[in-house]
Amino acid sequence: MKLNIVPARTGLLWVKQGMRAFFKQPIALSGLFFMFMAVISMCTILPWIGSVLALVLIPGATLGMMAASHEASRGRFPMPTILVTAFRAGHQQMRSMLVLGALYAAGFVGLLGLTALLDGGQFAQLYLVGGRISADLLNDERFLGAMWLFTLGYLPLSLLFWHAPALVHWDHVPPVKSLFFSLVACWRNKGAFTIFGLAWMGVLTTGLLLASVVGGLLGPLIGSTLVMVAMLVLLAMFFASLVFTFRDCFALQAPVVDTSA
Repeated sequence: MKLNIVPARTGLLWVKQGMRAFFKQPIALSGLFFMFMAVISMCTILPWIGSVLALVLIPGATLGMMAASHEASRGRFPMPTILVTAFRAGHQQMRSMLVLGALYAAGFVGLLGLTALLDGGQFAQLYLVGGRISADLLNDERFLGAMWLFTLGYLPLSLLFWHAPALVHWDHVPPVKSLFFSLVACWRNKGAFTIFGLAWMGVLTTGLLLASVVGGLLGPLIGSTLVMVAMLVLLAMFFASLVFTFRDCFALQAPVVDTSA
């Protein structure tokens, strides 16, 4: 494994590559992302433990989307089983991925715990148990402070886990070391990741704005459905671009993907 330093403009290339891979297999990648979200949503039905279980599964599911994007970029149709690639590579690899998932859940819950110091746990409870954001909450300075603390704190957490699933699965890096390597790779390539993030913000904002305008002409029910579908499709595109950030940052050959049933 060798860390590769890329120019800042590579961030825009990653966005283009993700979109190109998505449009090679739009139905497959959209369907896989819908499955991803459905599984996470089903987990959260269970009170408290369900939300934690969903967090544990996110790194493995993210790896599945990366593997699917890699297959799509090569013109292959990714089968539904590719979504569980992280858990089909042997006992040791599955254990490492579950450890990584547990670390992610611990970091996420720990961050929620910090927000509880500001608002008494209102923001954390909203995430773990569910509910609606009322007007009173939006006018509560403590709740807003907790929300901003979570938003700012999630950035370093996401960088820690950005490359970690791929490093654990494809390069057999131990979970804890994968977090260190992921953070270093993101920091050393901060220019490219800044461009990458800004470009995706622009794509998401533009896409949702267009969906809102078109939906407004079709009526509230169809409009809200169109915006929801647009959001899911755009997020599927985003996840399709992740594998290219990993491939370029670590100068590895194309990852081997097991597509067997």
